[in-house]
Formats: sequence, C-alpha cells, structure tokens
Amino acid sequence: MSKLTCIAKIVAQQEHKEMVLSELIKIVPPTQKEQGCINYDLHICNTDDAIFMFHETWESEADLNAHSQSPHIKKCFDVIGEMLVATEVLRLTKVTV
Repeated sequence: MSKLTCIAKIVAQQEHKEMVLSELIKIVPPTQKEQGCINYDLHICNTDDAIFMFHETWESEADLNAHSQSPHIKKCFDVIGEMLVATEVLRLTKVTV
C-alpha cells in the first residue's frame, strides 16, 4: 500500500495569526511521535503570514484518521477554531510514473 500525503491549509484571522501559530507549533512534536507519522512539517506562507500549511506523510489512511482524533489535535482546534477564516485538508496519493 502506498503512503498517504496530506496537505492541510489553515487560514487565521489577521488579528489572531500569532495565537494560531503558537497553538499550531504545540502540536508538531506530539504528532511527529504518533504511529505512522513519517513527516509532519509546518510552513508559513511567504506572502501572507496568516496562512499556515502542514505537509504530512503517513504510513496509512488509518494512521491519519487516528491523528485527526488525537487529544492534542482536538485541543488545538478547540482553542483556535473561532480564530480561523478557513481550513482545507487534501489527502493525496503519489502518482508513480
């Protein structure tokens, strides 16, 4: 089975971008220790510092689903949920050529 890539885009309200970034940083270390996590990298947009992107690779869809339900993810989004403009999650499979 091929690995699963996930791209998560999180757009914060301008007035809350520092708090959102602070909370997103907190979830990186525990997520990197989760079963099936190959990489979990947080990025910030170079042209709009209220846009954050996670580039993730997981061993399986089940591992990503478990991550989505983990306590640290739920806690983070309980804190920042009202501070966001939008979120978008893409689950991708690499095309072998």
